Amino acid sequence: MAQEMSHKTDGKQNLYQVALKQLDYVAKLIDLDPGIHEILKYPKRELTVNFPVRMDDGSYKVFTGYRVQHNLARGPAKGGIRYHPAVTLDEVRALAMFMTWKCAVMNLPYGGAKGGVICNPKILSSAELERLTRRYTTEISIIIGPNYDIPAPDLYTNPQVMSWIMDTYSMHVGHSVPAVVTGKPMCIGGSKGRLEATGRGCMIVTLEALKHLGVRLDETTVAVQGSGNVGGAAARLLSEVGCKVIAISDSQGGIYHPKGLDIPAVLKHKSETGGIVDMKNVDVISNEELLELDCTVLLPAALESQITEENAPRIKARVVTEGANGPTNPAADRILEDRKIFLVPDILANAGGVTVSYFEWVQDLQAFFWQENEVNERLTQIMTSSFAEVLATAQKYNTDMRTAAYVLAVDRVASAGLQRGIYP
Repeated sequence: MAQEMSHKTDGKQNLYQVALKQLDYVAKLIDLDPGIHEILKYPKRELTVNFPVRMDDGSYKVFTGYRVQHNLARGPAKGGIRYHPAVTLDEVRALAMFMTWKCAVMNLPYGGAKGGVICNPKILSSAELERLTRRYTTEISIIIGPNYDIPAPDLYTNPQVMSWIMDTYSMHVGHSVPAVVTGKPMCIGGSKGRLEATGRGCMIVTLEALKHLGVRLDETTVAVQGSGNVGGAAARLLSEVGCKVIAISDSQGGIYHPKGLDIPAVLKHKSETGGIVDMKNVDVISNEELLELDCTVLLPAALESQITEENAPRIKARVVTEGANGPTNPAADRILEDRKIFLVPDILANAGGVTVSYFEWVQDLQAFFWQENEVNERLTQIMTSSFAEVLATAQKYNTDMRTAAYVLAVDRVASAGLQRGIYP
C-alpha cells in the first residue's frame, strides 16, 4: 500500500524505524530471502566522530558528526552530507538506506550512504564553516574515497563545502582526487548540467507520466511549488516543451495566471529582486492555494509534508511529480491513490541529481568531460528507462508507483547480495 511506503512522518516516529517498516513490507511482498532481509536491515558501517573546531573568537567547540554506509553490494557508497542542528544517528541511518534504494531504482552502480554534522551553519562564519568541514573530512577520511564512498551536497551544504572536502582529502593523499565528491564547481571537476539535473529529471518523468495517461502536452497545465534549482528548472523546461505553467511559488507565496506564465521572465525577476509575488499582471496566491489549483500536473518542489490528509481530497491534478523529498505524507498517499491520481514518487522523480552526480564521478575518474547535451541525453535515457521499469513493476504487483519503486530497488540490492554471497 502507498501509505506504507512514504518515509515522511509527523516527527513523532523514528525515521529509521519507518525505513525498517518499509523494508519489512516490501520483503513480504516479494517473498525476500530471510537472510538477505536480515542483512538489509542494518547499515554495513557507521562512524561517529567528535572533533574540535577553533571558533573565530579563539575558543574551541566540539562538534559531533556521522557517516553511515548502508549497503555496498552494488558498488561504492553514495550520499550527501548535511549540516543541521537536528541531525541524529538514526536519521542518518535511515537516509543512507533511502539512498541505497534511490541508487538501485535508477540502476546506478552505487550503494547508499549519508553523513551529517550537528551544527547550525546559519550562525557560523565562512571561516568557521571551512575549519569544521576540513576537520570533519579528516575524521571521516578513513572510510571515504572515490572507490569507497563518494559524498555530495545535502541540506545546508553546497559546492563550496564539496570543494573543501575534495581539497582536504587530496592534501592527505598528496595529489588531487576530484572523484572523492560530486556536486563540485566546474573549475575543479564538476559536471555540466548538474545544477538543473534534478529539475530536468522531474520534467522527463512528468512527460513519461503524461504519455502513459495519453495527455497531450498542449493540453497540459502545470503548477509548481518552489522556484529554486528544482522547481524553477522544472517549470522552465516544461514550458519549453509546450506545457502551460499556470502557477509557481517561492517561500513568500505564489503567482497564478490561467493563460500561463512567462517562466523565464519570472525566474529573471526572482534573480533580480529576490521574490516573485510583486510581479505585475498576475494573481498572488498562497503556497497552500497553489496545491489545490485545477491543473494537469502538480509539482511540489519545496518542502516536505505539503500534501496531507487535510488537503489531499482537494487536489485536482491528474499527475503529482514529487520534486521535493517527502512532500506527500502517508495518509495523503492513500487518498491520492484512491482518487486515481498518478503519483511519481520522490525516489524516482528527483533522482536526476544523483544520476548526474554519477556522471560527474565517471568523468572525474576518466579525466574526460562531456558536453552538456551529452549529459542531458544520458540523463533522459536513464530517467525514461527507470520510469518504464517502475511502471512495469507497479503493473506486475498491481500496486502504486511508490511501492513499485521500492520493490524494484530492494529486489536489485537483494539480487546483488545473493549473487556475491557472504564472505568468508
